[in-house]
Amino acid sequence: MSETTALGLSTRTGAVMIAFTVVFTALMAFTEDATRERIAASANDEKMKSIAEVLPPAAYDNALLDDFILTGPTPALGLDDGGRIYRARKAGQPAALVLEAIAPDGYSGKVNLIVAVRADGSLSGVRVTGHRETPGLGDYIDPKKDKNKAAPWIVQFTDLNPASTPLDQWKVRKDGGQIAYHTGATISARAVTNAVARAARFAADNQNRLFAAPSGKPL
Repeated sequence: MSETTALGLSTRTGAVMIAFTVVFTALMAFTEDATRERIAASANDEKMKSIAEVLPPAAYDNALLDDFILTGPTPALGLDDGGRIYRARKAGQPAALVLEAIAPDGYSGKVNLIVAVRADGSLSGVRVTGHRETPGLGDYIDPKKDKNKAAPWIVQFTDLNPASTPLDQWKVRKDGGQIAYHTGATISARAVTNAVARAARFAADNQNRLFAAPSGKPL
């Protein structure tokens, strides 16, 4: 093979390799972007499903996931690293706040919550979004694990209103409040109940400031 032929072959091989690299890189970038978008869309769908469990879609008409504020460390909500608060509005008026919160003192550690507080201070709903409570004992705080499917323990908070039940009475019955609990599994119920009361108080004390804050910005 002559030097000219070898050089031509080498050049063509190099060009093919460069073209392959360019196409592969572009394909990987496209795949990564498409995957990222699917993951983000899936996460948003799951978040909206969780929110729908505590706040009916008919209660607001704004783009809820776009109308939020970021909180830094917020002891009242049990958030050491901060979280998000979503603002629900109807016809431009405040309808409800959807707060991320944590009960730090569950039997087996932290209990993650989502709490929806209407503009009048009443609760629209509460759900446990993450926990490590004892299966078959303290995990009844999670309606998915609660054996009473007709009336899960967590629904006691729905429509609870500080106007008729002062916040200092938002306790389990063992502590002098009105929230029922399962015998032998008081700690889990107490942790959630106290966290919900703190979240409701935080929403009441800061409602105007929370609704007025710029969207997507730190509080």
